[in-house]
Amino acid sequence: MTALVPRPSAELSTDRHDPRDDWHKLARNLANDLAEIYGNGDPLPTAAGAWIARQKSDHTKRAYARAFRRWEKYARSTGTHPLQARLPLADAYANNVAKTPGRQGKPPQDTTLAQTLSGAASFYDYAIEVGLTEANPFNRVQRPTIDPDYSPTEGLTEQETARLIETARDWAPRSYALVTLLYLTGARIDELLSLNANQLGYNRGHRTLPLTQKGNKKRPAPIPPLALEALLAYLGDREDGPLFTTESGRRWTQPEAWKHLRVLARQAGLPQAASIKPHTLRHQFITDNLANGVPLQDVQDAVSHTDPRTTQRYNRRRRQLDDHPAYSLAAKLAARLTEEEK
Repeated sequence: MTALVPRPSAELSTDRHDPRDDWHKLARNLANDLAEIYGNGDPLPTAAGAWIARQKSDHTKRAYARAFRRWEKYARSTGTHPLQARLPLADAYANNVAKTPGRQGKPPQDTTLAQTLSGAASFYDYAIEVGLTEANPFNRVQRPTIDPDYSPTEGLTEQETARLIETARDWAPRSYALVTLLYLTGARIDELLSLNANQLGYNRGHRTLPLTQKGNKKRPAPIPPLALEALLAYLGDREDGPLFTTESGRRWTQPEAWKHLRVLARQAGLPQAASIKPHTLRHQFITDNLANGVPLQDVQDAVSHTDPRTTQRYNRRRRQLDDHPAYSLAAKLAARLTEEEK
């Protein structure tokens, strides 16, 4: 595979269509950045861009591009071209990722490490398919064993959730609309931020938003009255443009929404303020609905999980900490120690 760079010749017109123009912007951006480093004659920029372009969802494109940029930078720092990398370098990279502190100053969670390595490995599966290399250096890299029942996302109590929503309501209409939609629909943040104002629809008595979920699955999500009231108050007379915008009118980005949610959480006095993320409210949607007796299948369908075990993993009350036997054991020990002191 060679880089798709039009070359003037007697047989090739200079206005020949470049298929890279049909890629998603995340793919073009990655290819262009790599071309600045390796040059257009190197196959890596086009291969990496084509690999990103073929991913189904924007979420996957973004995650894979981020993972590959990190791996490419590491390989280049050792003087190794990514297409010449072998297992020892991939092993060293895995060790590097495992010990490098993240935004919170702590080593990454096992799930984060596994996702980072999977992103790099996915590129090599594609590179093998198009004949750029013969082996995937990440195939035999040891990855963390992920407990299918474990989720690192911290849960909220009902009181904490209410405080966060009340804080958002008092902060600004946009804040209130975002938080209520995240909590009352169980939507992912990228699903909401990708929408436009004119996509607020109506279906058989329900006001809806068309969410595009993982795997490019589309479903109309009903907007409960409280969230609808908040959204309409935020939109006002606006009927076009991005659903959520900045003050300048451009689309609100995920990093900006994450940062704002943590500002709200700090204002609400939540102990998880430094680590809360939009996905926390998706967890609460699942947890609180199951706690209220909504059937598991209905909740599973609402969040579009293929496997009910995934929905249960999100259920923060599945193994209720309030009822953990450690508390009863500690109470008995405390009573015994108190008795001995008398």
